[in-house]
Amino acid sequence: MTHPHPTGNPMSTPRPPVAHRPGSDRADSTGVEVFQMLGWRWDITEAKRITQGRAPDGWIVPQSWAGMIQLVAIDAEHAAQVDLSEPLIMATVPNGGMLIIDGWHRLCKALTLGVEELFAVVLTGEEELACRIFDDNEEEAEVGKDIPDEVMFGSA
Repeated sequence: MTHPHPTGNPMSTPRPPVAHRPGSDRADSTGVEVFQMLGWRWDITEAKRITQGRAPDGWIVPQSWAGMIQLVAIDAEHAAQVDLSEPLIMATVPNGGMLIIDGWHRLCKALTLGVEELFAVVLTGEEELACRIFDDNEEEAEVGKDIPDEVMFGSA
């Protein structure tokens, strides 16, 4: 089931901050912004180019993602300065689940401030493959398309 945001504004009453570990953004030697989660890597520079100007597809509930933030290196100073109005970028990964590939610092700030929802754009299967970085010995995997993500992602 998908839900439009009732007011169009994801900001809400602040809650206590959550703990996070400091880290840094990753870029390759060419200056391309890269996000890696486990064995997958994405070209975030390309993902931002593809989604530039696109209206959000829906929203996430930051608290639902709080447990995963420990898997991502977060620069606390950067997180404090990010713009929460910029939509997250999400992808459907080969196992069929949704994953934030850009916006972990925004998620961290949202959790710190108690923001209840953040807007997100979702890459199509083709867009996700265009952004995914494959090693020479990797093959492109079929992206799961029919697994519902209502618990993790709501759409307008």
